[in-house]
Amino acid sequence: MKYLPITPKLYTQNRQRFAKMMKPNSIAIFPGNPVLQTNADAIYTYRPNSDVLWLSGIVQEKSMVVLYPDNPDKNAREILVLLRPNEHLEKWEGHKLRKDEATAISGIKNVQWLDSFDAMLHAMVHNADNIYLNSNENDRLDTSLIRPDLFYVHEFMKRYPLHNYERAAKITKELRAVKTKEEVDVTKHAIDITSKAFTRVLQFVRPGVYEHEIEAEITHEFLRNRATRHAYDCIIASGDRARVLHYVENNQECKDGELILMDFGAEYGNYAADLTRTIPVNGKFTKRQKEVYNAVLAVHDFAKTLLKPGISILDYTAKVNQETEKQCLKLGLITKTDIKNQDPENPAYRKYFYHGVSHHLGIDVHDIGPRITPLKEGMLLTVEPGLYIEEEQMGIRIENNIWITKTGNIDLFKGIPITVEEIEAAMKRRK
Repeated sequence: MKYLPITPKLYTQNRQRFAKMMKPNSIAIFPGNPVLQTNADAIYTYRPNSDVLWLSGIVQEKSMVVLYPDNPDKNAREILVLLRPNEHLEKWEGHKLRKDEATAISGIKNVQWLDSFDAMLHAMVHNADNIYLNSNENDRLDTSLIRPDLFYVHEFMKRYPLHNYERAAKITKELRAVKTKEEVDVTKHAIDITSKAFTRVLQFVRPGVYEHEIEAEITHEFLRNRATRHAYDCIIASGDRARVLHYVENNQECKDGELILMDFGAEYGNYAADLTRTIPVNGKFTKRQKEVYNAVLAVHDFAKTLLKPGISILDYTAKVNQETEKQCLKLGLITKTDIKNQDPENPAYRKYFYHGVSHHLGIDVHDIGPRITPLKEGMLLTVEPGLYIEEEQMGIRIENNIWITKTGNIDLFKGIPITVEEIEAAMKRRK
């Protein structure tokens, strides 16, 4: 890992929070993600299971977390299972965690080797009444794809068919949405690195640079500041390409008079940042670009005032969409007649704004969390309205990360350029 050590208190708290939600005499088993092959004998860059990360902070293949809060053996109420290090493996892949190293990261004192753990797990399962098994229950999940997480579930249920099974994801979905202070502190590191990259880009962009060159500047700043990686595929979309929400080719020239929509975020300590800014290639917005940008910023600022404990994302989104409609009307993109005659299921403003306003943020950039139930203190969400105008070959989106607290919300990207004037002033200082 590139990032500096993170307090094991973060993971200890998360395990305690999960254990409190379990039924009496239950065991919860969280297997890690498998290593996935690309072609021939090559493999994809390994990304651990998010719940294993959330519970332990361990970034190593074949790791597993087992929780059994009512285990009569007090020393086996939480167990971390690891791949046993061996000389041959380490010659090929490098250092593997020793037990003391894993305890220092996770706070879990009982560390077992995977190749000798089966008999211990077998005895614990026989003593438990309920078994919590984990699966991916993110609302955005494409369930048509092969599900490696379900292989373990199916095999385990075949092996122990008479137990009562529970969904671990039902608990983690609720708990992971509410961040502890320690989690937000790590996220702030990711946000700080992302802010530095944006500042660097403001000094770099000018007519004639290519989108991939901007991506390279961002990547350089991420790595030099100990980010693990991009939290998601970097979007550098100049000109009309900004209307493609997940444009990642990043291979075109940025031309004088165009805008660049940049959506990127660093991952630090396994937590994601998520920033979007739209800037002029030549450092100066045109009159129309400024009008549209300020309309999006008005929606962005309005949305932030709504993010408080008690409102659901669905109700919040409906209110933000009303404001978007007003701004589209002011810009002349739609008319009152369009609004009067619109299909309620496909309102007129949807031609220019066709994605959600916010999503939960955390270990996953599109983190798990509720949509229907009220938002709670401690939740961390993005705010990212946009307008995409085909006839003007223009796309503008503005995104910050907002932490909901008891006394209001905190914009974790506050202080970096966001207004037209701030962006132009920062770009004017280019060398």
